[in-house]
Amino acid sequence: MESSSNGVATKVREAMRDPKRQRSVMLVIVCVALLLDNMLYMVIVPIIPDYLAGLESEAEAEAKAQAQARGNGTGAWPTIAPVNLDVKIGVLFASKAILQLAVNPLSGPFIDRVGYDVPLLIGLTVMFLSTCVFAFAESYGTLFAARSLQGLGSAFADTSGIAMIADRYGDEETERSRALGLALAFISFGSLVAPPFGGILYELAGKRVPFLVLACVCLADGCLLLAVTKPFSTRIARQNVPAGEPVHRLIMDPYIAVVAGALTVCNIPLAFLEPTIAGWMESTMHATKWQMGMAWLPSFFPHVLGVYVTVKLAERYPSMQWFYGAVGMLIIGASSCVVPACKTFAQLMLPLCGICFGIALVDTALLPTLAFLVDVRHASVYGSVYAIADISYSVAYALGPVVAGNIVHTMGFAQLNLGMGLANVLYAPTLLALRHVCQIKPSRSERRILLDEEEEDGSAGLYDAIRMEEPRAKRKGLCADTSTANSETYNAYTANATAHSTSTPNTYTANNTNTANTKTPKTPKISTNTRANTARTTTTPLPADGSGLDAMIASSRSQSEEESSGPECI
Repeated sequence: MESSSNGVATKVREAMRDPKRQRSVMLVIVCVALLLDNMLYMVIVPIIPDYLAGLESEAEAEAKAQAQARGNGTGAWPTIAPVNLDVKIGVLFASKAILQLAVNPLSGPFIDRVGYDVPLLIGLTVMFLSTCVFAFAESYGTLFAARSLQGLGSAFADTSGIAMIADRYGDEETERSRALGLALAFISFGSLVAPPFGGILYELAGKRVPFLVLACVCLADGCLLLAVTKPFSTRIARQNVPAGEPVHRLIMDPYIAVVAGALTVCNIPLAFLEPTIAGWMESTMHATKWQMGMAWLPSFFPHVLGVYVTVKLAERYPSMQWFYGAVGMLIIGASSCVVPACKTFAQLMLPLCGICFGIALVDTALLPTLAFLVDVRHASVYGSVYAIADISYSVAYALGPVVAGNIVHTMGFAQLNLGMGLANVLYAPTLLALRHVCQIKPSRSERRILLDEEEEDGSAGLYDAIRMEEPRAKRKGLCADTSTANSETYNAYTANATAHSTSTPNTYTANNTNTANTKTPKTPKISTNTRANTARTTTTPLPADGSGLDAMIASSRSQSEEESSGPECI
């Protein structure tokens, strides 16, 4: 029995060494993490209003009892106005997105620096702890703290998970679109199934059970991540990954800014309708509680359909991603304007399904576009760019519970929907700026061809060796001015690369003859600055046919390897 179990474990380990299988397992782990995050966001919708109302009733009853005990039974006791309770519920709903919005500018660069595995594990751990605290919380302050802590975990789990998918499936845009589409389907499923899931378990078993179930799933997902990736043992591999662009530089890219704006605007109707549509349904069509709880569940199917349609269209017409996003925003705008005209529950399902179908088109088309823009215009590191995407979502969901209720009270439900629909229709033409994105090619100047090209055997190119020289020097306690030396080394290598276009074969032959007749003594280890200065002042012209270029690159790489073994500082 023990030998059979060992054999199964061995087969599993061998199977996980296959990059494609490991990539598939990682996709499952990320999808489950995204599912949990969105379920945690929406599961409180049917639970918290009733639970907080019960807490307020208990507080009023306790205050009444205290007043009677003091002989003030005929007096009035303090009461909590319903509007104050609504404000508390809205702030509690928005606290997760607000903290997530605040942490994302920091989580993106952190993910770029340490990789995707460790931040994902951090996010799952924080989500697990915060969900357990939320399950056992019995006061508004504790609920608020636990809800905010969930936002901290989501800032790491969501961003690192989507960035990991973009990185693992970066070989082909088609595979990347499929993987991100599957992740979006799990996001949709979590958001739409969480309210009935939480409502049923809350009625049958109380407040704690829904959150404890989600905490157990989160714990299992974290354990699977540890077993598959061993995140703390693979951090050395990040040394050969180029440094990513910071968030503030990426958001200044006009193409990325257009995509981020579209993600925010298209999610505003969903974020603003979720906290307000239940009250409107009750006052307008006298909807029952189960109808209010099931209002969004049918929308899951058109959302999955939208993901599927966009992925298939992207396979055949990959240059039209901007068009799919624009069509999605037009559908969202038209559907939002139709919502106030609905008089029955069946009629309301059509525009809600249209909103979710349009959101699927926009998200599935534009999320892969962010990864493509980073590939061709910046370094292929995805933590910061998907932190921007998460910021875009968080803006909508942070404003929704707080702003939507005030708009409904002051202007009306119909005006809210008309404004959201008009915003989507007006923003759709902005996506025309992305119509030529597919024609953008990475910059391949002479310097980048020399420094960024990899060898045929897959080893790191000269650019990587020089780029990693400064972090290695800092770790080994070398001179503080290694960045200056690196800059000088870049100039020296570039001078060597361009010298062959003006030099003659005779000059190169003469130099080689002199070198061959002179026995060169062994060069002692010198500092990075000295080597850079030597490379700059003793440039050897290369032949016109470039036959000496490979030798120069190999020599330069060997120098970088010597430096990584611990050069002395003079």
